Amino acid sequence: MAEREAAVPAPFSGRSAWVRNLQTPLRAFLRTSASSATVLLTATLAALAWANLAPAHYESFWQTDLSIRLGDWSLSEHLRYWVNSGLMTLFFFVVGLEARREFDMGELRERRRVTLPLLAGISGMLVPVLVYLAVNRGHPSAHGWGVAMSTDTAFALGLLTLVGSRFPQRLRAFILTVAVVDDFVALAVIAIVYSGHVALPALLVALAVFAATLLARAGGVRYGPVYAVLGVAAWVALAESGVDPIVIGLAMGLLTYAYPAARGDLERASDLFVSFREQPTPELERLARLGLTSAISPNERLQKLFHPWTSYVIVPLFALANAGIAINPDLLARAASSPITLGVLFSYLLGKPIGIIGASWLASRVSRGRVRPPVGWAAVTAGGTIAGIGFTVSLLIATLAFQGEQLDEAKIGILAAVLCACLATGVVALVTALLPPRLRTRALLGTSESVIDLAAPVDPERDHVRGPLDAPITLVEYGDFECPYCGQGEQVVRDLLADFGDVRYVWRHLPLNDVHPAAQLAAEAAEAAAEQGAFWAMHDHLFDHQDKLGMADLIRHAEHLGLDVERFRRSLRLRTGAARIAEDVDSADLSGVSGTPTFFINGRRHHGAYDIAALSSAVRVARARATIHPEP
Repeated sequence: MAEREAAVPAPFSGRSAWVRNLQTPLRAFLRTSASSATVLLTATLAALAWANLAPAHYESFWQTDLSIRLGDWSLSEHLRYWVNSGLMTLFFFVVGLEARREFDMGELRERRRVTLPLLAGISGMLVPVLVYLAVNRGHPSAHGWGVAMSTDTAFALGLLTLVGSRFPQRLRAFILTVAVVDDFVALAVIAIVYSGHVALPALLVALAVFAATLLARAGGVRYGPVYAVLGVAAWVALAESGVDPIVIGLAMGLLTYAYPAARGDLERASDLFVSFREQPTPELERLARLGLTSAISPNERLQKLFHPWTSYVIVPLFALANAGIAINPDLLARAASSPITLGVLFSYLLGKPIGIIGASWLASRVSRGRVRPPVGWAAVTAGGTIAGIGFTVSLLIATLAFQGEQLDEAKIGILAAVLCACLATGVVALVTALLPPRLRTRALLGTSESVIDLAAPVDPERDHVRGPLDAPITLVEYGDFECPYCGQGEQVVRDLLADFGDVRYVWRHLPLNDVHPAAQLAAEAAEAAAEQGAFWAMHDHLFDHQDKLGMADLIRHAEHLGLDVERFRRSLRLRTGAARIAEDVDSADLSGVSGTPTFFINGRRHHGAYDIAALSSAVRVARARATIHPEP
């Protein structure tokens, strides 16, 4: 046990792992996307500095030809093309991976939750396009309407990180989903509207390769290099056809299933690791590594591999290659009256918020509240202004739609929209902070029902409950009597119950036998005590003596508590509590629990620290939600 828990995290944040990674993929994705905004901003400023200090060198460098030759066949393009259509394919591959993961395991696993982000995403693109077309009516620049569509995920999440304490966490997932819809539609627009002359034979080859990919997946092929070769072949065929090949990245990402690690796979991987630890040979090392790898879905493995590269290298490199523009008084004077610049600016500053907020409001009204945002209207408004940050895909489409002075004017509009969107979001945050507390809570949290993560609802007739049975707040803990972190959190729970009179606390067993050899027996001892009406007395006593959980120790505990020792011994010998403990373990598995302690508050998993401040804050939020949207 000492080896498995040698690296102790900060107090009240550690957990004993149930052979699973505690970090959820969505949270890792959001954090990487948000933190990469700093690198992206640095690259943008570097491109501007480079283009203004050495404009000729900047352009000549990115126009340098790079060729790939294989026999008589060759593909020769300039460096900017290889960045925009080559490396950015990996960016959209990661977008497709995250979209697939959300459909399979995340917020969008409940299909009714797809409706609103889909409508908001489409409306948040359609309205800006209409604004752009209105401003550019009668001008040849109207064909560049695609520049005014898409939200930049990295910049948007980076801005939300700066104002994150003012808005609920679920706004991040909402913005991410809207941004994914943006990317879907934007790629379709690129493929259909902004591709050059299409060579039909090459396009048919690309479709045939993609069909072969579908057949390989249907046939159960799980060898990664096969899909890598097929993806590269499809990319080359699309490049030869005249269709921008980045679309294949999104398509391949969407094909990659995500699924939770199966208990059988985890146990097999754990056994292989134990075998390697006992006999560290190269062969067992390889088997242990393969076992650990096979326990995780390909979607999560590929995200772990590529997402940091796309966020910290590829997207900033894209900004460096495309954001450079020589700013001078003449350009600024043209931009001030340019329909391209004004169209892009007004589309993002006005069109995006109007489209997202309007679609959300209309869907809520038409559905009579059955479809409503996962956050309050103040947060939706902030989401609309944050979505006004259009950078990466907007620049990509701008380079396809415009050239020369028009491209420079479009870039000015894109950069101005980023700045204005940040200012508008700051204003929304400030106004929201000035609202009265109750109104501010409703404006931020809304009345949408939460995704219920707890698979097995609390049953007062079965569960061990401490506190008022009819309390509006229910705190469920999956724990292990030998887990040091559960012992650490036990005093926190006691303090929480003392501070809040409207909280009922439920304990469920999750003995981690692989790291805590006495945990199962201790859990059965608690159930044996429950047969004599002394569950909570034994529960507290076990946590007060976590270093004394052997059979002789448990008998002494029973004597100390005044239990019928012979009956207690018989229950332990017959393992009368084992079936109930197994039920708790099964419910933990269904709920996606990955370690101890894991807390659920009113059915929603509590992420992060479990000190008194963190749990008290979570209870207050749950109480506010229960007040605004009480259970029927």
